[in-house]
Amino acid sequence: MTTGSAFFEHFDRHSHGKGLKGATTHYCPGCGHGLAHKYLAEALVELGVDDRTVMISPVGCAVFLFYYFDTGNTQAAHGRAPAVALGHKLANPNSIVVSYQGDGDLAAIGLAEILHAAQLGIPISVIFINNAIYGMTGGQMAPTTLMGQWSSTTPDGRGPMQGPPMRVSELVATLDGAIYVERCALFDQKQRKRAKNAIKKALGLQIEGRGFGFVEILSECPTHWGLSSSQSEAHVRDVMTKVFPLGVVKDQTPEPWFSPGKPSFDAGQVLEVIDAGREPPPRFAKNFPSHIDPVDIAIKLAGSGGDGAQTVALLLTKAAINEGFDATHIPSYGPESRGGTSYADVHIAKDEVLSPAAPSPHVFVAFNAPSLDKFSESVKPGGLVIYDSSVITHEPKVAEGVRVIGVPAAAIAQSLGAVMVKNVVALGALMEAAQLMPEETFLTALRRSLKKKANLVPLNEEAFRWGMRAVREGIQKL
Repeated sequence: MTTGSAFFEHFDRHSHGKGLKGATTHYCPGCGHGLAHKYLAEALVELGVDDRTVMISPVGCAVFLFYYFDTGNTQAAHGRAPAVALGHKLANPNSIVVSYQGDGDLAAIGLAEILHAAQLGIPISVIFINNAIYGMTGGQMAPTTLMGQWSSTTPDGRGPMQGPPMRVSELVATLDGAIYVERCALFDQKQRKRAKNAIKKALGLQIEGRGFGFVEILSECPTHWGLSSSQSEAHVRDVMTKVFPLGVVKDQTPEPWFSPGKPSFDAGQVLEVIDAGREPPPRFAKNFPSHIDPVDIAIKLAGSGGDGAQTVALLLTKAAINEGFDATHIPSYGPESRGGTSYADVHIAKDEVLSPAAPSPHVFVAFNAPSLDKFSESVKPGGLVIYDSSVITHEPKVAEGVRVIGVPAAAIAQSLGAVMVKNVVALGALMEAAQLMPEETFLTALRRSLKKKANLVPLNEEAFRWGMRAVREGIQKL
């Protein structure tokens, strides 16, 4: 590559950067990505910002963009490039962030992300490559595929049942946060010059802290259009531009406003934000509870939405972390906040949790019958099942050696005047039955979580101790 470029001198993807292949991209002959890369790289150098630029690579044909740009790079999940771009920009406001995306990535799975990013208006630059087809995955119909256009998923051409193509630039331009939107093409030198100027302008608006810039580039795709390179250029010029007219869609120049300053990464401040406090909590456990598992304990809690399985799971996780263990909590919610299925997987590890899922838990706590029936047989042999015997009238099917303990959690909570604390009753039962950690470990986590609602602490402590008592005394009905 030439001197003064934002590209790497050699492209290591081909032959480790050696020989002719070390100076070529992976794109098909006639593809527009190469030109878009060239103009973006030139603009970064001309503006003098290539050394503080972060490129966000998409999932799609440009997935290997990081092999070419000698800048900061992050690979984003499919469609999530704008969200990743915002993270970079807010973490380092002085960076120049470019989200480079194709039509399937941006306009299909990533549509929500790009619209919210545009409405937010924080200065990032989006380069949107529109070739009206899914390129990398085999030529399926994209949101921008033209009416009548063949694709592998519309063999008779896109028709009324697939709806008309989406005009993304016009859509983005309706959002208040977007200040500059332009659609360009690459089919002749005049259009290529316009494309480079548009890219440079979007970057300049970001550099000046003015706002969100969006450049759509109509790109050739000879491979999936079944055309030659010259035919593809003619197709863009004569067909695509009739559906996607070229030109500036929106151009506003607000005063520079984005100057938030670099955020603080002080650990103490972060702890205060998450309400953890600067002082480490006291520790009560002398050893890891290896009587359950030598290195990693899996726990599942399940019930209806509103039963409190997620709250207990979070308390368990915090309690374990307070004791210096590694712990994770993965929630799974039903569609309803009340009544839908909800379960949580918790792992507590001596050193490091390697997988947060708990398909075969050592301990399972069920708050209703459907949850008990669904998960009880998955508990490891020799494990433990605790269920709410005040709402579940049958014992579960379990593997050999699994202990089963019924505790009337809901009834106990109701007798205390607050059925909502049945989950804390279950937590007390879990502690007593599994001897997971000392009693004071859980009570400390409980008190810390309720420090802004101190009036609820006595009730919850009583519920916790009732759960312990129910296990010790074998109380199954109240």
